[in-house]
Amino acid sequence: MSDLTLTTFDWVPEIPRGYVRDIRVRWALEEAGLPYRVEKTPFGNRGAEHFSHQPFGQVPWLTDGDISIFESGAILLYLGERGDALLPSDPRGRNEVIKWLFAALNSVEMASLPWSIFMFSGDTENTPGRKGLDAFLKARLQHMEQVLAGREWLAGSFSIADILMADVLRLVNRFDGLAEYQNCREYVARATTRPTFVKAHADHMAHFAAAD
Repeated sequence: MSDLTLTTFDWVPEIPRGYVRDIRVRWALEEAGLPYRVEKTPFGNRGAEHFSHQPFGQVPWLTDGDISIFESGAILLYLGERGDALLPSDPRGRNEVIKWLFAALNSVEMASLPWSIFMFSGDTENTPGRKGLDAFLKARLQHMEQVLAGREWLAGSFSIADILMADVLRLVNRFDGLAEYQNCREYVARATTRPTFVKAHADHMAHFAAAD
């Protein structure tokens, strides 16, 4: 039996379902063919045990025996290092994947997440703050549109970088933020029609639905 255990919330409201970041880890585990089990932590009462694994009270975290890892990017890197399926062993290929893994977090999600939170709020008032978020995200998407021109995956073959970047862009697409970026839309579609994502998403949604 595998020692890999993914911990996520026992329940979340309807709005964030499909986008809680345990889906990134589920996806990577499915892609790598690694057996794992899922455990639950309370959404409402986040106690000392939770904070001992995730100091910000978030999810997910992954345990592997006596190793506990938090932050989705760090977990994906850890899983990538379990074999060549999602992270090449050669230095050049490995470097390409790691660069884009961090770019997804630090360059693209830095712009997309504040914008997405604003969109989740339903506040459509065109304030200076909203205009600033729109402009910041637009600049990042314009760069990604160029990067993805004629490129199937970010670093040659599908990798942990694509799991992260596709998930980041998927949230933008939820609010039609990729309407003007065909290459980005097609990239998200390629990634999210992979059987591994389809299974990870279905399991993710079923997990929270079971708690309703």
